[in-house]
Amino acid sequence: MRSHCCGELDAAHVGAEVEVCGWVHRRRDHGGVIFLDVRDRTGIVQVVYDPDTEESFDTADRVRNEYVLRVTGRVRPRPEGSVNPEMATGEIEVLGDTLEILNQAATPPFQLDEHSDAGEDIRLKYRYLDLRRPEMQQRLKMRARITSVVRTFLEQAGHWEIETPTLTRATPEGARDYLVPSRTHPGEFFALPQSPQIFKQLLMVSGIDKYYQIARCYRDEDLRADRQPEFTQIDIEASFVSEQDVMELCENMLKTVFKKVLDVELADFPVLTWEEALRRFGSDKPDLRNPLELTDIADLVDKVEFKVFQRPANDPKGRVVALKAPGGSSLSRKQIDDYADFVGRYGAKGLAYIKVNDLAAGLAGLQSPILKFLGEEVVSEVLARVGAKNGDVVFFGADTRKVVNDSMGALRVELGKTLGLVEDRWAPCWIVQWPMFNEGSDGSIAPEHHPFVLPTCNADELLDDPYAAQAAAYDVVLNGYELGGGSLRIHDEALQNAVFQALEMGQEARIKFGFLLDALKFGCPPHGGIALGLDRLVMLMTGTNAIRDVMAFPKTQTAACLMTSAPSAVDEHQLRELHIRVRG
Repeated sequence: MRSHCCGELDAAHVGAEVEVCGWVHRRRDHGGVIFLDVRDRTGIVQVVYDPDTEESFDTADRVRNEYVLRVTGRVRPRPEGSVNPEMATGEIEVLGDTLEILNQAATPPFQLDEHSDAGEDIRLKYRYLDLRRPEMQQRLKMRARITSVVRTFLEQAGHWEIETPTLTRATPEGARDYLVPSRTHPGEFFALPQSPQIFKQLLMVSGIDKYYQIARCYRDEDLRADRQPEFTQIDIEASFVSEQDVMELCENMLKTVFKKVLDVELADFPVLTWEEALRRFGSDKPDLRNPLELTDIADLVDKVEFKVFQRPANDPKGRVVALKAPGGSSLSRKQIDDYADFVGRYGAKGLAYIKVNDLAAGLAGLQSPILKFLGEEVVSEVLARVGAKNGDVVFFGADTRKVVNDSMGALRVELGKTLGLVEDRWAPCWIVQWPMFNEGSDGSIAPEHHPFVLPTCNADELLDDPYAAQAAAYDVVLNGYELGGGSLRIHDEALQNAVFQALEMGQEARIKFGFLLDALKFGCPPHGGIALGLDRLVMLMTGTNAIRDVMAFPKTQTAACLMTSAPSAVDEHQLRELHIRVRG
């Protein structure tokens, strides 16, 4: 039906007779000459109809936005003064000859261009229209390009793409499972996979050696801008590898993606330990574009009368830090109060601060409600340690280690944005030497990643002091977002049983993972891998701030699809077939 796509036409086509198809992006009637901007996924081309082509002109007069057209005409240069440098086709236009309306369109519920101010709810309800917008199509185009580069890179590295099941059994991966009732096994359920973790390990047992998959995964968890109930992972696993092998593969893959897709050269990724990241930035996914860092001061305030500082300074599970904000004395009292409310969301009970107006004037040159509780000598030592200068403000966090890290790490991010300190660059890094376990909210022991991560100690040492055990794990972080996480895996049945024992799983381990334990008996090779969030990677590379913008049909914050009204009720007959009764 067409000889060219709209965005393909340029000055090289001048004089050519062409046929294009697309949607009416905009229609303009200028004194008896009708201009139609015709759009397809490659771009927009201007088509001109004048009264000389009477039938086509009358047809052009009837078309409206989003009508689907087939156009024939001759490419010509635009008249002098009407070239549009903002359009890829801005040097030319098509002088229309014939015009066929392939389909009419109702008036769209919102404007389908860069000026659209439609709310997200209306955009998601009419997602098929939202996806017509050029910016949305460019994001999906980049997503396809990124996926293609990843596939090519991994295949050239010897990895095979292998699909793993999407109907499996429930496994503990840190979130709730989506369950699927079985009609043929009454009262029993499949679970949609939170990741292909166990299956890719079994592929290593099978001798596959190098695997990858662009894998669809599902997690029933509270949603944020960078999370969705169904998402896509770049999933990688390989046998006979070290941590360094997997990290180098992943780093080189990301460098290749950025170079081929954005023409950006990523520098080598710095490597930080998990402890260092938390100590310096209060986060295990630090944004290294932000120069602000936390400074420990517990040793300076452990004897002060100010109990807010003294108690956590003397508590093995406590932490006291200072965070210097250069030029922060310009912050108003209201802004500082707002920051106090902000850190309160992370469990902090307040936010102490010192404004540095004139260092040379001693306490008289400082402004703070806590000066009288600390004393001049302690204040002087604190300001010296953080390198405070006139015009700075120093914020303080004092509480349990977790509350301080969470609240002050988040404050670091907010201050970096407010004060314009975040550099405009790509800043990837690796976070390594993770703990094997953490303490759950109910006080129970829980895996930091998942229970198949290889510990760096032996089974006896692991069971002796689980919280001291480290994992052969590594996360890749980019601009403050965790892009992916991976580890070496346990390939020995006894060690895997020790981890289950440390997690106090008892018979649950054999019930849930008996097939994996059995597989480890039959010569499982040492292996490891990593999984990266494709949606999050595309989000960052396209410059948007929500993964919904880079997914064709995402869900809302309540995990609902406004377009299809899913989830929805099913009829009683279906429920009976599945042996399910809905309790009111």
